[in-house]
Amino acid sequence: MKKIISTPNAPKAVGPYSQAIETNGTLYISGQLPINPETSKFVEGGIKEQTAQCLKNIEAILVDAGYSFDDVVKSVVLLDSINDFAAMNEVYAEFYTSKQPARVAFEVAKLPFGALVEIETVAAK
Repeated sequence: MKKIISTPNAPKAVGPYSQAIETNGTLYISGQLPINPETSKFVEGGIKEQTAQCLKNIEAILVDAGYSFDDVVKSVVLLDSINDFAAMNEVYAEFYTSKQPARVAFEVAKLPFGALVEIETVAAK
């Protein structure tokens, strides 16, 4: 059975998709942009601040669905510039202190609304 996850503690979807879907003990979180859910605007700053906001949004969805970062099995990190990899990775490591998931990170041509980073996540129980 498919359950739609939606929390006010993360940004609303900016298109025809859900924040997350849970099915058969697996949570699929849509790509999270660095949008502050309280203001509906991008956080100020560079890649570090944007990465932190993406991960805070992911955390809000995980918690609402009854998961934690320890349950994350895969992350996909999309970067506006691969030159931001080291800075993104530094912030990412602050959120995944144990049981780090599998991950891929790569540069893309453009991200929505000019974001520097977007992070998609899959968690499982």
